[in-house]
Amino acid sequence: MMLDDQRIVQARVALESNGLVVADLLSDDIHSSWRRCLEAGLDPVKSPRIENVGAARLREAREQRAMVHRLAIAEMQALYHQIAGSNFMVALAAPDGLLLDAIADPSFAHEASAAAIEPGTVWDERHCGTNALGTTIATGRPQSIHAGEHFFRRHEGITCVAAPVFGPDGNLACVLDASSDCRSRQSHTRALVGMAATQIENLLLRETHARHVIVSFHSRREYLATLSAGIMVISDSGRVIAANRQARFLLAGLPVVMGRQFEEIFRTGFGVVRDAAAKGAVVTMEDGVGSVYFAVAESPARAEPRVLNARALSPPSGPPGFVAPGFVAPGFVVPEFVAEDERVARGVGLAVTAARRGLPILIRGATGTGKELLARHAHDASGRRGAFVPVNCAALAETLIEAELFGYADGAFTGARRGGAAGLVAEADGGTLFLDEIGDMKRPLQAVLLRLLDDWTIRPIGSGRSRIVDVLMIAATNADLARAVSEGGFRADLLYRLNAAEILLPPLDERGDFVLIARHLLARFAPGTSITDAALADLRGRTWRGNIRELKNILLRLALVAADAAIDIGTIEAALGATASPEPSAAPHDLRDVVKAQIRAAYRDNGGNISATARNLGVSRNTVYRGLADH
Repeated sequence: MMLDDQRIVQARVALESNGLVVADLLSDDIHSSWRRCLEAGLDPVKSPRIENVGAARLREAREQRAMVHRLAIAEMQALYHQIAGSNFMVALAAPDGLLLDAIADPSFAHEASAAAIEPGTVWDERHCGTNALGTTIATGRPQSIHAGEHFFRRHEGITCVAAPVFGPDGNLACVLDASSDCRSRQSHTRALVGMAATQIENLLLRETHARHVIVSFHSRREYLATLSAGIMVISDSGRVIAANRQARFLLAGLPVVMGRQFEEIFRTGFGVVRDAAAKGAVVTMEDGVGSVYFAVAESPARAEPRVLNARALSPPSGPPGFVAPGFVAPGFVVPEFVAEDERVARGVGLAVTAARRGLPILIRGATGTGKELLARHAHDASGRRGAFVPVNCAALAETLIEAELFGYADGAFTGARRGGAAGLVAEADGGTLFLDEIGDMKRPLQAVLLRLLDDWTIRPIGSGRSRIVDVLMIAATNADLARAVSEGGFRADLLYRLNAAEILLPPLDERGDFVLIARHLLARFAPGTSITDAALADLRGRTWRGNIRELKNILLRLALVAADAAIDIGTIEAALGATASPEPSAAPHDLRDVVKAQIRAAYRDNGGNISATARNLGVSRNTVYRGLADH
């Protein structure tokens, strides 16, 4: 319960004047935290000792926690859009307090920067005193720290709420935090942060144990697809491997211990549950004290995306566009494209998680960076059984916008097709509507699309009947929509509805997986054609304004020139002209040569490992590739 301002004022006077922590004026957690801060030698009236670890260590920390980071990004995006109002930010921290990522409202960005709440800073209690993130790490429990409850006076203008995220092994995996200025705090933020943290825990459990049988259960059938459901991971032999906190709560008093047999907890045999998994059907099972649960099991044996039987298990009903928390189609779909670059891999994970939760996705990137490929992958991984319907927004005729999208009845207008037409949105019902080139969408269409996103209801032109559709919305653009909004070319309210999950695909020149992309394209479009390392290094050093699309066309041309031989430097010179990396004519002590020599030496020291070389030098993998281009 939040302490009133007067008691906090009295507590702060005692703290700042005499170095005393008065227990009667503070909650137990704040009292203990202030004492820990004093024992660490912190002074409440001075500035906190905020450490910034730098870009290289931040990249390494993200890589070390790649799975939880990827899963958490989508939940952070969803949480950001759930918290109404302004002047707030959502942040993710590692168990040591290192801020891995943050999404800040523009109105709060300045305040966050002034308080050094940004990725790369460390927010444990030893550095920053009492704060929700650091105190959650210290206690292992959710925390809400408001105004003067912070140890440092400098943070009195901020309210922060944090919740721990525990991994399947029971150890702290990360901490989720939402901070705002004190005037903008909201009573429901703690609940939203807690729900998001639970969702990340469940996703971690599922993904870590994707090769085992996963059983979701609850005493009420309609809660099976919510965060209230218990989740247990069972081995093929019927032993309990892991369980979420809700499973332990529902089965309190029973031996939910790792390694126990399923039949030691439930009277229902594991074989019954496992057999139902292949059908995606809901079964009933009884625990050892006679309580009955509805359950659905997901088998790892199915290679295709595993989807719960729609008739057997549907998400709880709600208003149009409602997404049940925790309603995730499990399973993993391997992308049909290369995604080894760190930023691309993170974007793929965000797109998949958002698609499985039914959140709108906005994919940004230059022409040829693979926006539609990513959209199709998100659709495939979502488990949706409907169609993937691509729409070129720039090609939609302004006068036929509603007819194209929503369809029309027989005889609705002159020239209408006999029998009418269903419309693109209806075609995508149960599937995905992909709006390509949305930055070129005309203003009238933007208004029409906004109405659709408001209630997901369509009514064909000339028809008196309407219907609600279930559509995953994915949009893509190479335009700067924020700039378009400021210039009046794009509606701000539409942008906010479309970018629940926003992904930026980097240009090919900036990607660290160029070599893998080139080999993948050759294997797919010119099978049997090989390419030398020297040729790959030469191509890597060139400029690719058309990105992956241009690279594919160039590789096809090179494959034709090479005929049955390998693509080498000679092939490139014959087809494209001079190589991209001629021998330098500058003096050997030129700065550029010195840098290249350092990169090559580090490359040798790291056994030819590009990522390790980049980490040790504190540079991007692109810089390493360029340094090795003529090596």
